[in-house]
Amino acid sequence: MSAALWEQRYAGAHFHYGTEPNAWLRSTAWRLPKRGTALAVADGEGRNGVWLARQELDTTSLDQSGAGLAKARHLAAEHGVALRTVQADLAEWVWPEATFDVIASIYVHLPDALRRRTHAGIVHALRPGGLLVLEAFTPAQLTCASGGPRDPALLYSEAQLREDFARLEELALLSGTVLLAEGAGHQGSAQVVRLLARRST
Repeated sequence: MSAALWEQRYAGAHFHYGTEPNAWLRSTAWRLPKRGTALAVADGEGRNGVWLARQELDTTSLDQSGAGLAKARHLAAEHGVALRTVQADLAEWVWPEATFDVIASIYVHLPDALRRRTHAGIVHALRPGGLLVLEAFTPAQLTCASGGPRDPALLYSEAQLREDFARLEELALLSGTVLLAEGAGHQGSAQVVRLLARRST
């Protein structure tokens, strides 16, 4: 989806994917550090970044949409937390080295070359001991009407994620059916893959 289409999607007053965090991300709360830094990749309107900030992490919300990030800042203010926002295209953003204790990548669907670049950047940006929490649609999602790309090249498999994150310690890698209730954008039965991984060195 082009930058202009994301701007259009996030332009209204409603939150397209709701204001609550992704369920997989929320389920990892007990694993999060008591303090540290977090990055929410392609965070849109900020629901996941704001939740990470509410866990007392120094959080950056990264997205290409200015409209989305404006709503993320508004949501953060409503919850009384600080949220750093960075507007950038993942194709151009320079990933910092060993900066984040937690990185969340929730439904960040990218073409092959950009996916590999982004996932390598995530590994580069994690501190030793840092956690990656990722959820994405699998090719089986094409049979569902609950959201996500319609292009199979943009959907992820366990094998792809294992290859992309081979340098990380795999803590959990699961795929199957979940029931989504994330705003108007993600509603109903869905086919997803969930990864939890840690950078050990």
